[in-house]
Amino acid sequence: MTKALLLLALPEPVRKKYYERIRAAFPQLEVNLVDHHGKVGPYIGEAQILITFGAHMAPHVLEQAAKREWVQAVGTGVDGITDQPALGDNVLVTNMHGLHGDSVPEAAVMLMLALARKLHRSIRSQAARRWDRFPSSLLKGKTAGIFGIGAIAEALAPKLKAFGMTVVGISSSPRAVPGIDRVVHRDEMPRVVPEFDHFVLLTPYTAETRGIVNAKVFAALKPTAFLVNLARGGVVDEPALVEVLRAGRLAGAALDVFATEPLPEDHPFWTMENVIVTPHLGGFHDQYVDQALPTIEENLRRWLAGDTAHMVNVVRRPAAA
Repeated sequence: MTKALLLLALPEPVRKKYYERIRAAFPQLEVNLVDHHGKVGPYIGEAQILITFGAHMAPHVLEQAAKREWVQAVGTGVDGITDQPALGDNVLVTNMHGLHGDSVPEAAVMLMLALARKLHRSIRSQAARRWDRFPSSLLKGKTAGIFGIGAIAEALAPKLKAFGMTVVGISSSPRAVPGIDRVVHRDEMPRVVPEFDHFVLLTPYTAETRGIVNAKVFAALKPTAFLVNLARGGVVDEPALVEVLRAGRLAGAALDVFATEPLPEDHPFWTMENVIVTPHLGGFHDQYVDQALPTIEENLRRWLAGDTAHMVNVVRRPAAA
């Protein structure tokens, strides 16, 4: 019998929904579920199929997956999967490309407004029962920079235009995009970021983008600017970000993703008054499972039928050097 393992570090009702629906739709599969990579031991050695998020992975998972043939990422990002040496060139990888066009733009707008309106300060004042009035910032008339121009950015840009913002894109392949006033190459980032009042990160995490938002970029930003990271933690040089935030050379940051997840309890971000921390919630919402399962089920049907050529969202990996 073909065996599939779901490695999903999600709330129990959410992970059980994946598990129960897949089991019901595919009785010919042996389906197992674990909620942490440390629990894969009894199942991973025999599993041909692994269904997981890259952020939920650890190197030993693929190292122990002796019969691995296909990994279905339940998110768009495949870091944590395709960057693992143990994956192997012949293992098929598919993802959820195009599934975040509603949730992540809404998260970006929420975090931008929270920073501009100093919502985190108001919440602290409420907890202290302190009547604390202060002026906030408008989005209207401000400039937003978006690093990473794909489906999410294309959905976000019109929302920002509706607030009366100027929108500038940064991409490895500049092109005209509706709702974005202009797009520049990422090599021009230090030159263009001084214009930004809000800098939103949406770019995939790759070898080329690792630590690309660094001290040089922070030095070029206005001290009144805000950073929003909904991409991957590894895109940002986190020690450099801590330094500029502590020094008041950046007004604030809203961070949904981190180099190490969960964010360690002793990390400075937790206690910094100009930082909003959310635990990788940007794409996580009440409709996500129902939106993701049709892709998973279609790929399972095709994989079981031997029709791998027509599976959905196959991740094209660069050939080994």
